[in-house]
Amino acid sequence: MSKKLDGKIAIVTGASKGIGASIALALANEGASVIVNYSSSKEGAQKVVSEIIEKGGKAAIIQANVANAKDIERLFKETINTFGKLDIVVNNAGVYEFAPIENVTEEKYHKIFDLNVLGLLLVSKESLKHFRDSGCIVNIGSIAGQSPVANGVVYCASKAAVDAITKSLSKELGPRNIRVNSINPGMIETEGTHTAGILESDFRKNTESQTPLGRIGLPNDVAPAVVFLASDDASWITGETLFITGGYR
Repeated sequence: MSKKLDGKIAIVTGASKGIGASIALALANEGASVIVNYSSSKEGAQKVVSEIIEKGGKAAIIQANVANAKDIERLFKETINTFGKLDIVVNNAGVYEFAPIENVTEEKYHKIFDLNVLGLLLVSKESLKHFRDSGCIVNIGSIAGQSPVANGVVYCASKAAVDAITKSLSKELGPRNIRVNSINPGMIETEGTHTAGILESDFRKNTESQTPLGRIGLPNDVAPAVVFLASDDASWITGETLFITGGYR
């Protein structure tokens, strides 16, 4: 029985844990060969690759900081050397920090925007050199881009930029048969949200109280949507932003 992504080659940035890891696993489960990109967590990335291979899939890890143009060039070069072509790029790598406006500095601004915005742009730009007759880009944004929260001015702005980039690129690249869509998750339980203390905070309780489905999300709530957008089932969908928030808006 054929799978939705048989024969496809995908890069997932920031795929060593959390949402990115779930996306990589989901793409592989549907037949894609997956490059699991990581910046610092080699152990986590290798764990994802091992799980894919144990299930009969194909995957490899490539270290690259996607806020660095030279790293990005190497990421794509090694991808082509490994799998021969490229069909799908998932811009998942990102960073989030929350702070009141009084604590915003140039350094903190650039840390967030260089990865969440510039990195996404540079990865998308590099992918154009390697897509053949078609391509698919899926950007992982955040509900924070449309529903900003207090003390999140820089992070929320970076995720609002993801939505604008998605719509602009979809119009620019549509004539080249390259589709560009984004997914805006709500609060998701990941290693990062645990480390940040968000899951034990009043912020979580307030979010759940305003969420019609009554809970925060899990990485596996997001991954199937990426598979859909990357597949031929979504061949006439571009420039769209899908909210996966349990109804929270």
